[in-house]
Amino acid sequence: VLQGIILLPLRAICVAFLLLLAWLFASVATFRHPGKGSVPLEGWRRRMIQTTLSCLTHTVFFVMGFQVKIKGKIASLLEAPVFVAAPHSSFFDAIICAPTGMPSIVSRAENLTAPVFGTILSSLQPVAVSRQDPDSRKNTLAEITKRALSRGQWPQV
Repeated sequence: VLQGIILLPLRAICVAFLLLLAWLFASVATFRHPGKGSVPLEGWRRRMIQTTLSCLTHTVFFVMGFQVKIKGKIASLLEAPVFVAAPHSSFFDAIICAPTGMPSIVSRAENLTAPVFGTILSSLQPVAVSRQDPDSRKNTLAEITKRALSRGQWPQV
């Protein structure tokens, strides 16, 4: 019991450090990027987000005690432009994102303004859903369709 009490703050410090490191990489990758979500990240920006955030996310979940074991073959972007993690009920969806190369996600627009997490989320080029917009469902479907048919320009959604 005493060992668990001592390790808990160390894990929290480690997770906080890894999140700040992820924020730093996300900030660098999106710094002065034209379009802010309307233009896909390309080249070194996209590679940096996919590799560093995938590695850091893996490490965060490992520190928290989760280990992911993949059975079978993960479908590539061209084979499956839309990747579904269901049922969407908690932060466990993020565990699936790390080994799949950090795909774009569908998220409510308000999440993009959150400190630290908003920057990390923005670097993943999410499909932002506005709860105030009455045409939100139609716009979200159109954006997912556009990205799915882009033949690899956008990350897997």
